[in-house]
Amino acid sequence: MVIKDRKVGARTPESEPFRAPIHADTLFFDTTVLPAADYQVIGMEAEIAYKFAKDLPPRAEPYSREEVLDAVESVHPAFEIVDTRFAGFGSQEWFSHMADQFNHGALVVGPAIADWRSLEPLKERVALVVDGETKADTVAGNSAGEPVRLLVWMANTGAVSLGGLKAGDVVTTGSHVGTVMVPAGSTSVAVYGTMGTYELTVK
Repeated sequence: MVIKDRKVGARTPESEPFRAPIHADTLFFDTTVLPAADYQVIGMEAEIAYKFAKDLPPRAEPYSREEVLDAVESVHPAFEIVDTRFAGFGSQEWFSHMADQFNHGALVVGPAIADWRSLEPLKERVALVVDGETKADTVAGNSAGEPVRLLVWMANTGAVSLGGLKAGDVVTTGSHVGTVMVPAGSTSVAVYGTMGTYELTVK
């Protein structure tokens, strides 16, 4: 199974981040429909994903925030589908779920937004609407705090054992609405304050 891209998150804005691989067969671009039969549970998370244009290979001197941002090509709305390979969601201890890609089912990356440099993630309002009903509506809803600190950590720590970040890599930076469990057949719409909307049906 090919490791294509990565997810990164943290429990609090001050805590050490963690990361997990995303396999090529669970990564989708500009997709609006996925088959529900592929998932045991369907947890929807509205996220912000960053695509890199330049390599950031491991080096002795840490990359600065600006160097990491200068390596970014584009920013995208994204859905992560939370799933589990265990019999029950959340049924195992931390390290088992880490091995389960932190409950990863799929990453669906939407179109690039214009003028991403003006994006302020801590001020971005993000709502999740499922079949017309608002299930979450937050500002600064990412438990990790600002996503860019996660990218800097990936460049200097998280991706070092993997040869660093590479041009073409997509890194998604955690949910801004928590995890909302949805039934098969439902349509979820992520509504961003400045990034537009992105829709995904799992049926």
